[in-house]
Amino acid sequence: QQGDLNSFLWTIRRDPPAYLFGTIHVPYTRVWDFIPDNSKAAFHASSSVYFELDLTDPYTISGLASCQMLPHGENLQDVLPRELYRRLKRHLDYIKLMLPHWMTPDQRGKGLYADYLFNAIAGNWERKRPVWVMLMVNSLTETDIRSRGVPVLDLYLAQEAERMKKKTGAVERVEEQCHPLNGLNFSQV
Repeated sequence: QQGDLNSFLWTIRRDPPAYLFGTIHVPYTRVWDFIPDNSKAAFHASSSVYFELDLTDPYTISGLASCQMLPHGENLQDVLPRELYRRLKRHLDYIKLMLPHWMTPDQRGKGLYADYLFNAIAGNWERKRPVWVMLMVNSLTETDIRSRGVPVLDLYLAQEAERMKKKTGAVERVEEQCHPLNGLNFSQV
């Protein structure tokens, strides 16, 4: 039974109760049907919802974009070993070639073009820090491309909270996410 599943929902016993729900950054359609009823009921009953980051805030999005960039006009070619950079470039050329074949008819019907999608995901990749390029490359798979246009679970819940006129906010600032990742040294990445 769905109601008996482990829900990743923690209840903080107070009046009114507070909840902590662990989400994952995947398209909500991959997991929504498997989220137990008690988690959905807690979301619907809540008057305020706070997320890791406020993904509906343009300042959050621009902050995430700027924190990914290498400092002082550096390029990825300047910081990666030559052979690794060549392999990365070849792989991204392959992705760009395959993207039109990976896209769904629904995506095309919504006016998404392969070049636009590639630039939205990988645009300016040569100026990004290695850790962010690694995360980007990990999301450039056929499965992930086919689900582009479907919000990740966090964003879906944020959009639903706004639609339901719930108070929303974030528990972290962009810097709190960026600085630890940007602090990783090359061998850790």
